[in-house]
Amino acid sequence: MYRSHSCGELRASHINTEVTLAGWVQKSRDKGFMIWVDLRDRYGITQLIFDEERTSKDLMEKAKTLGREFVIQVKGTVIERASKNPNIATGDIEVLVSELTILNEAKLPPFTIEDETDGGEDIRMKYRYLDIRRNPVKNSLIFRHKVSMEVRKYLSDKGFIDVETPYLIKSTPEGARDFLVPSRMNAGQFYALPQSPQTFKQLLMVGGMDKYFQIVKCFRDEDLRADRQPEFTQIDCEMAFVEQEDILEIFEGMTRHLLKEINGVDVDKFPRMQYDDAMRLYGNDKPDIRFGMQFGELNEVAQHKDFKVFNDAELVVGIAVPGAASYTRKEIDALIDWVKRPQVGALGMVYVKCNEDGSYKSSVDKFYDQEDLAKWAETTGAKAGDLICILSGNTSKVRAQLSALRMELAERLGLRKPNEFAPLWVVDFPLLELDEETGHYHAMHHPFTSPKPGQLELLDTNPGAIKANAYDLVLNGNEIGGGSIRIHDKETQAIMFKHLGFTPEEAKAQFGFLMDAFEYGAPPHGGLAFGLDRLVAILGGQETIRDFIAFPKNNSGRDVMIDAPATIDEEQLTELSIKLHIQKEA
Repeated sequence: MYRSHSCGELRASHINTEVTLAGWVQKSRDKGFMIWVDLRDRYGITQLIFDEERTSKDLMEKAKTLGREFVIQVKGTVIERASKNPNIATGDIEVLVSELTILNEAKLPPFTIEDETDGGEDIRMKYRYLDIRRNPVKNSLIFRHKVSMEVRKYLSDKGFIDVETPYLIKSTPEGARDFLVPSRMNAGQFYALPQSPQTFKQLLMVGGMDKYFQIVKCFRDEDLRADRQPEFTQIDCEMAFVEQEDILEIFEGMTRHLLKEINGVDVDKFPRMQYDDAMRLYGNDKPDIRFGMQFGELNEVAQHKDFKVFNDAELVVGIAVPGAASYTRKEIDALIDWVKRPQVGALGMVYVKCNEDGSYKSSVDKFYDQEDLAKWAETTGAKAGDLICILSGNTSKVRAQLSALRMELAERLGLRKPNEFAPLWVVDFPLLELDEETGHYHAMHHPFTSPKPGQLELLDTNPGAIKANAYDLVLNGNEIGGGSIRIHDKETQAIMFKHLGFTPEEAKAQFGFLMDAFEYGAPPHGGLAFGLDRLVAILGGQETIRDFIAFPKNNSGRDVMIDAPATIDEEQLTELSIKLHIQKEA
């Protein structure tokens, strides 16, 4: 037995107990006549002591050779610590070592294995196995485990069955690019890795499984934005014989359960918001409602004067920033520069200071009088001491720009508090989105989403007006889950495929297996998928998902630790009937 106790287990009650410990050397302090070694494992740190009055000369010499991250085993007696450390659980004791075995020596690590490390992100990702030894990463992975176990417990208690679905599937057009896997036994043919188990969970409903869930890996070969991984984990769920309200109730309950069990937080209200209202009031479909700054649309009160910028705009819209009237001209100019960055794309920003005396000072005083500016304040909800920030232009673009500014200001003002949780259901999404480049409509979610009852006939007359029987669960400005009631009959699904541009032959080739299944008695069904990585990060009070993933990839989709993806030798390519044709960059 390598250890009788863990390094986080021993207390004053263990004094005079003979113990065996094993772990990594955190650090060593050699005073000549006495050596202290901090021994670390997953559970904590125990201080070891070597004392020349009580320790043999050979053992003292051996202790002097210990370096950082050496793997060792010790035997000894628990004694009271002379200088206690209240900052660690084992701070009342230490172990007087009688035997020392070096199980493995270690090179000096490329960064310090401490909570606050000197290693940058790139070097820590290259040596991820060392980074995992650090408490912040270790604790994040343990936290993820706790969340996963609570999810399994909740869903199992509600009668859901955990069913695994295949990873080697058929490539289907569902939005992002598929990762493809060549088949050796079927030359020239390819599997795809699933972007989600969407069709399989629908087939499980046809199979009568009734309530399904799976914590499952999904894959999307898309350009990576910040904090997105090419492989990610979903809590994937589906239910039969349900309507939208049934699904919202179950997964609202699951979210409430997680907040209570993981964070000790009781959340009673899960407000609901129409998609159109979310876009109008917040400029995006996943608004953070922990703070205000709702949009105020100003067209009616701002397009009556000779200010061409506003008069030519499709939308003039502003937000009231609480307490920001005290911003200096330099600070406001910095905000203007921020919205003009390419990532945001605004051409400029108009501002109004709401002074404490009830007057207004704006960057467009030349065109608007105090009465005009008072109407702007009323429309945006601005009070004395607030700053109104106004953007104008194309409706969809300006909403996205102001939404980005709203989130940036909230971050600067400390309004996005990680220990506060504000869930929100966003419902009644558009069924279809117009692709401005091609002029064709495509499914906003996926082609199996059902329209709201009674709206199917709008496909021929006004497809952009159709609302989907779809819903997203938002938490603190992040979409943590989304789903829909599915189409469950072949005729409606065929109509949907037709309006999405599939010929009957293409629909049969891509989704014939699902259409065939619908002919054998498909029940009404629907579901929802949570993004586990994002959910865990938010519950853990963080915005980034990487520290909650054991072996993440970088922004280029590379695993720098194992150096993947990598080239394949010619013999393997020949076996797979693949010939490479690599386009050179211009």
